[in-house]
Amino acid sequence: MTRLIYLDYAATTPILPEISQAIIRCFSIEGDFGNPASQSHHYGWDAAQHITASRQHVADLIHATPQEIIWTSGATESNNLAIKGTLDHYKNQNKHIITSKIEHKAVLDTCAELESLGFEVTYLQPELGTGVIHPEQVEQAIQPNTVLISLMMVNNEIGTLTDIQTIGQIAHQHKIIFHVDAAQAAGKAFIDVQAMHIDLLSLSAHKIYGPKGIGALYVRREVQKQIKTQIHGGGHEQGLRSGTLATHQIVGMGEACRLAKISLVKEQQRIQKLRNQFLAGLQALTPVQLNGHPTAHVANYLNVSFLGEQADAILSAIKQVAAVSSGSACNSHHATPSHVLNALGVTEELAANTVRFSFGIYTNEENIKDLITELKTFLRSSKKAVRFSFS
Repeated sequence: MTRLIYLDYAATTPILPEISQAIIRCFSIEGDFGNPASQSHHYGWDAAQHITASRQHVADLIHATPQEIIWTSGATESNNLAIKGTLDHYKNQNKHIITSKIEHKAVLDTCAELESLGFEVTYLQPELGTGVIHPEQVEQAIQPNTVLISLMMVNNEIGTLTDIQTIGQIAHQHKIIFHVDAAQAAGKAFIDVQAMHIDLLSLSAHKIYGPKGIGALYVRREVQKQIKTQIHGGGHEQGLRSGTLATHQIVGMGEACRLAKISLVKEQQRIQKLRNQFLAGLQALTPVQLNGHPTAHVANYLNVSFLGEQADAILSAIKQVAAVSSGSACNSHHATPSHVLNALGVTEELAANTVRFSFGIYTNEENIKDLITELKTFLRSSKKAVRFSFS
């Protein structure tokens, strides 16, 4: 079986070889397999040193301090800890949260749960077509009882960037805790939690060529005492998240963050060229509609709706050649249209003919040319078939 061209990096990324090797060294008796909490022998000391180094790598990527990095099982847990941990202090107090209609389900479902407990949530409407959340929208939505703003930096379906720095300034001025889901932003966009006035920031390793099952939550030192623990048992991670630390996964995430920081600028430039080339190739072949902002985006994502009578057939042709997504991986098992596209004003019919292409480190010019060539061949053959049917 011929392997498909992988263009679904937004769903997950392969682990880089050097990261795999670092992970493997933490498994065996000859390696650093010890429990980092065991401080009576060198097995535990060695593992703890790896944890410390990895925490520093994550902190360096987002311009934080190591003491502000809390290990979690992934961005979903980080989002839950950030939002529920903040709001747990305000039970039965009718407090208010601001988020948007195009957040990841880990945020939307958490906010829906809090609504059922009596909290009020404002879901901001993004700009139609682009998905932009404007800072003035956020400021206008603030109420006297607003305690949390939760917005993603890069949308996981369309790649649109949010003006986090301006929104962070607004939150800071109003003394509101600001949470950012940066699962799709890390390694793709510059992040400085200090300059951006971010209090809580969610990260995931498997979006940046690290292992699945590990993530982190940045918690600004000044707000750590305001976050209520969600997983109890041992008081690990500044008392915010108990559980034996998975040294191998943490080492993998640390290495992924270290490498991401080094390659960010050049990799974005390289992928942007491929994205431009691919979009131009699609537009030359068939009518398409771009979903997302034309310039305020990371290079890695391209979300397009195919127009015209052949749209459904073109989608089928693409999926025979490339591994792509019709939405976010978390929602791909649902038959309903993407909530992101719906919020952007994309019709249900058009949403059904939409593809998210996402590019990564192994994407090259040959992949782009091969996919465009396959589509050209398909369109030529379909035109011949139409002519034949009328002859």
